[in-house]
Amino acid sequence: MFPLKKPLAEPGSAQDGGNETARMYLHSTARKFVFLGSCIIILLLLMMVSITVGTFSMPLGDVINALLGHEGTYYNIIWNIRMPRIIAGMLAGASLALAGTVMQCVLRNPLASPYTLGLSQSAAFGAAFAIIFLGAGSTMASTTTAVMINNPYVVTMMAFVWAIVGTLLIMALSALTRVSPEAMILAGVAIAAIFQAGITALQFFADSVQLSTMVYWTFGDLGRMTWEQCGILAAVLVPLLLYFIYNRWSYNAMDAGEETANGLGVNTKRMRMVGMLLSSLLAAVVVSFMGIIGFIGLVAPHMTRRIIGGDHRFLIPGSALVGAILLMGSDTVARTVISPLVIPVGVITAFLGGPLFIYLLVKGYRK
Repeated sequence: MFPLKKPLAEPGSAQDGGNETARMYLHSTARKFVFLGSCIIILLLLMMVSITVGTFSMPLGDVINALLGHEGTYYNIIWNIRMPRIIAGMLAGASLALAGTVMQCVLRNPLASPYTLGLSQSAAFGAAFAIIFLGAGSTMASTTTAVMINNPYVVTMMAFVWAIVGTLLIMALSALTRVSPEAMILAGVAIAAIFQAGITALQFFADSVQLSTMVYWTFGDLGRMTWEQCGILAAVLVPLLLYFIYNRWSYNAMDAGEETANGLGVNTKRMRMVGMLLSSLLAAVVVSFMGIIGFIGLVAPHMTRRIIGGDHRFLIPGSALVGAILLMGSDTVARTVISPLVIPVGVITAFLGGPLFIYLLVKGYRK
């Protein structure tokens, strides 16, 4: 006697359809994990390339020895100059992309980002205020650079304070209009216009050195970063990343619509307010340290969403990794394209981000 076997599902039956759905889900999930793993590998490889190239190139063997702690010719250059810059690029890119991802979700608007909501302009206004009225940018360098900021801590603090002021103004205006997503976008546009007008007014009263320093600060540059500032960036980014990942299911519900999310028990108003405040905090810290770096918070979430979809379980960490790759890659290009001159990374992200975003929009409309 042969043992009885479990009968196979007939083609077209309900069980066969369920198995096919399960296989498709597992395949889709595996593809997303492969994407995240690929991003980590690309990030590590790009980091090694970024360390070895620059004003002068360094042998890969010496770089590895220095990273392993063996002191040599390039040890101080790697650990005191290039590594803080590279780590800062990774952390800032991840922070801006994460802020853009959350803002686009809670506002349900694909154009939401720290730059389009006016946070960068409000931070630039704070920096300009510090340079003109607090004397933080009145020193002329002697040889290599035209201007320098003689008190970067005051500039950073004022940029951060005014970025938070801009965020609070957006939240207050939105609260007056029942916190609708459209109201937040419009409030951000209005705030950006007001702070841009303020910057223009300050530039009118500035002398030539102050004006040059204000323009220099707005370029966006990773060369100002130190290990202490990298530590602050990481201290802000890591807990907020964990918070956003913890609330991934709520963001998925909000993507399905306001009524659906409320029906599933999600307090959409509270999620929107908290999400906006925390993502604005991320962007404010980055902008206050580095100046204005546009398009990373806008492009990285769109690129990631087109590759692995809008599931926030994978979209949140994926966008952070893509943002880190984009900003570190842009900084590598900025340091090598016309070496020994170093172009501010904000210029590179604007040149690359604008056409790339137009391409993504065109591809999206064609579909």
